[in-house]
Amino acid sequence: MNNIRKKTAEHLSFASNTVAHVTQFDKTDITELEKWRTNISQTHKKISLTPFIIKVAAIALKKYPQFNASIDIQRQEIIFKDYVHIGVATDTDRGLLVPVIKNADKMSILQIADKLKELVEKVRMRQITIEEMQGGSFTVSNLGGIGGTYFTPIVNWPEAAILGVSKSAIEPVFIDGQWMPRRMLNLSLSYDHRLIDGADAARFLSWICEAIQQPFLLELNNT
Repeated sequence: MNNIRKKTAEHLSFASNTVAHVTQFDKTDITELEKWRTNISQTHKKISLTPFIIKVAAIALKKYPQFNASIDIQRQEIIFKDYVHIGVATDTDRGLLVPVIKNADKMSILQIADKLKELVEKVRMRQITIEEMQGGSFTVSNLGGIGGTYFTPIVNWPEAAILGVSKSAIEPVFIDGQWMPRRMLNLSLSYDHRLIDGADAARFLSWICEAIQQPFLLELNNT
């Protein structure tokens, strides 16, 4: 085992044994988002789906602060964070690393895309610093580029939740009395049940799904 695999094994074993894991599943229509993303890629720069997901998650964390918190069982306290730092699980030839986009809620989608590209390049060039992988308050794990329908990501303790993104696919959806082909995206939200109840998780994930379906509400610079 290399050092990264050792640290991953230690941390995830602790997280799995500490967090009261529950995973909520849902799917959302990204047909309009894909059109919007294609337009941005043609008029500004080519970007993936991940920056959009990060931006939506950042806004959601401001609306649902219990997902941007940690729990201290010994002190019986809930710690609400006044920052939104989103970790992005990144596959490398050495193992899984999670660089963190600091203050993602204050960044535009294009700024998030630039920062994500910078961090991923640093990870793969082995130039990432410890500070750039610390301080996350929520994590996004996107396996859509590889495949799979759903998965159950492990919460990156001391965070309270993690959002898993799977591969999108064209599916028939019944709209206004007729079946229409739509691109659907499967999402998996794992959360710490000690801090978050199932109803809150359902509301949080439903909000994310609805926001993704209305990409025109996401301002490039200010939201």
